[in-house]
Formats: sequence, structure tokens, C-alpha cells
Amino acid sequence: MPKRYRVEITRQAEADIEAIYSYIRRDSVRAASAFVAELDRQIVSLERFPLRCPVISEAAELGNPYRHLVYGEYRTIVRVDEGTVYILRIVHGARLLDLNIL
Repeated sequence: MPKRYRVEITRQAEADIEAIYSYIRRDSVRAASAFVAELDRQIVSLERFPLRCPVISEAAELGNPYRHLVYGEYRTIVRVDEGTVYILRIVHGARLLDLNIL
């Protein structure tokens, strides 16, 4: 049986989810709710296999092997540290990653 990791969502990532929900909700409450539900499902899946996520291209610049999970046009930026997966940010793929927040 694979190792089970603990998943922790940072305040910044929670704020990102709220902002994404609010943005999508302008067009459709149903679509916003469905998006967040699927995002939550994907985040929970990191309990089992977080290392399946590729290291982000910015990793060398950041000096840390951050990984990402892509869903639609959004990237969930994570850091795997021993038995914990930290959800750091959820950003639109077209946006530059704010290096000061990681």
C-alpha cells in the first residue's frame, strides 16, 4: 500500500480558491461550484501520489523542487516535504508565478 501523505492548504491557496470561485461565479454558480469540487478532489488525491506531479519549470530559479498539478487552465503549486504536501498557490497558467509568496 502506498504511503499516505498529509495535505495542508496554506491561507494564500485558500484565498486563491475563493478568488477563482468568485471569478467563475460571475458567469455561472454551477460552473464555479463544479470547478472547486473537482479542484478539491484533485487536491485530496495528493494524499496518495504527490510525486506524480512534475517539478515546475521555475524550480531552478526558486531553488526548491516545487511541483504542480494542472487542472484546466490553473496550476496548483505544491511542496512535498517528508510526509506532508503543502498546497502553496493556485494560479492561472497564463499568470506569472509570484515568487515572493512561495
